[in-house]
Amino acid sequence: MKLFDKILGKKQDNQNIEIESYEDFWNWFLNHEQEFYKIVKEGKYIEEKFFDVISPQLKKLNTGYYYLAGMSDEKVAELVITVDGDIRNIVFAEEIIEAAPSLDHWKFTALKSEMDIDRMNIRMGDYSFTKDNIFFYSNDIEDYPDEIDLTFLYDGLTEENKNITTNGTYIFLDNYLGELNFATQIDSLGIIGKSEAEKELIPIYKLKDFLQWRETEFIEKYKGVKNTEEKDSFTILNATLASGLPLIAVVNTSLLKWDHKASYPWISVVKIQYNGEKNNGLPEKDDYAAMDAIEEKMINRLNQEEGNLYIGRESAENRREVFFASKGFRQTPKVFNTIMKEHPEYDISFDLYKDKYWQSFERYNVTK
Repeated sequence: MKLFDKILGKKQDNQNIEIESYEDFWNWFLNHEQEFYKIVKEGKYIEEKFFDVISPQLKKLNTGYYYLAGMSDEKVAELVITVDGDIRNIVFAEEIIEAAPSLDHWKFTALKSEMDIDRMNIRMGDYSFTKDNIFFYSNDIEDYPDEIDLTFLYDGLTEENKNITTNGTYIFLDNYLGELNFATQIDSLGIIGKSEAEKELIPIYKLKDFLQWRETEFIEKYKGVKNTEEKDSFTILNATLASGLPLIAVVNTSLLKWDHKASYPWISVVKIQYNGEKNNGLPEKDDYAAMDAIEEKMINRLNQEEGNLYIGRESAENRREVFFASKGFRQTPKVFNTIMKEHPEYDISFDLYKDKYWQSFERYNVTK
């Protein structure tokens, strides 16, 4: 029998283990943690003997987990569970680490941590990315004053090396700010070369202070803000798509006219696929009723008291999309994942992104 089989058991046996909760995973991990510790400490074959073994088990809980491992110090091994910047999965990385056991020789971390800029020197091919060759400035957008729109400059970016230097700058920012902050604090960004700069450049080491200042301002500005509409007003909209098929939308037009939309910056779009071939891409009676019930379930679980607003829905081309705006980004993925499991009869997915001014819904021609 191979040493690998002796240490970890046959791969097929590991795959067949029932793992349905965080507790199940960590109980399984504890059965192997000494062997895992030895593999990480030796620094050899981590991919084959550690990641390839834990990966099938983690995928039973969430397919969006990624991982890093190494020695935190001479005696402590560290496992980092990351989500590669996917906001939909941040809460699940945090939850599984929160459920981790306390072990003297292991450190478990959710998401990639921020790094000391003075120790950062990222290399990609012939290019180096440091505090000395990356700068930024903020773009002020008159109609969207709370938007954090930043331009980053890499000193050395040209048309020929644009792909690699852009990727390197993204990696630098991800490591400097940390995965959570990079994914959530900046609304939009661009990366340019020195000849394209339109404003005075700010050293990159001032970025954290700038983002903290903007976040504090934002929190103070919208502190305690609630939707004060006494009654929602929904409008039914009809349109014809470029394909010639009809679209029907039901939107909360009173809410879309609200002047404090930025206080609910996280937009969720739930997509439910159905078979509408016999009805020009619109749902038939049975699907219509079933999807209404699923939608009602979402609305009940994502109520306004917990920081969520129901914006509406649209149906066309064999798909219904349901829209929510939320103060935070952690609750909605948990609710949607649960509903997806409760309704395997439909192909359901969701997107989650930041849109402080709900520009996604300007297509409904709502008066600002």
